[in-house]
Amino acid sequence: MDARKIESKEMIPASRKLGKKDAAAIAKAASKVYVAKGKKLDEFAPAGKADAATVAAMLGPTGNLRAPCLRVGKTVIVGFNEELYERIFG
Repeated sequence: MDARKIESKEMIPASRKLGKKDAAAIAKAASKVYVAKGKKLDEFAPAGKADAATVAAMLGPTGNLRAPCLRVGKTVIVGFNEELYERIFG
């Protein structure tokens, strides 16, 4: 993010755990949710609903929201995928 001079409006420390309800609220407000796990990339279009598959994909094995989690307008990116970051941030 620094290399592209992108500033965040809000940073939540890792010590503040975001769970299933938080993930559902984030998904519900999004038009697109991308979830990256290694080289695997899943894309969801919640359309105002937080379905179980979207929320489950956003959560890690501990039941907390996976990091990093970025909200860019109505697009949410969970996890890291370099190709996706290139596509979104240029």
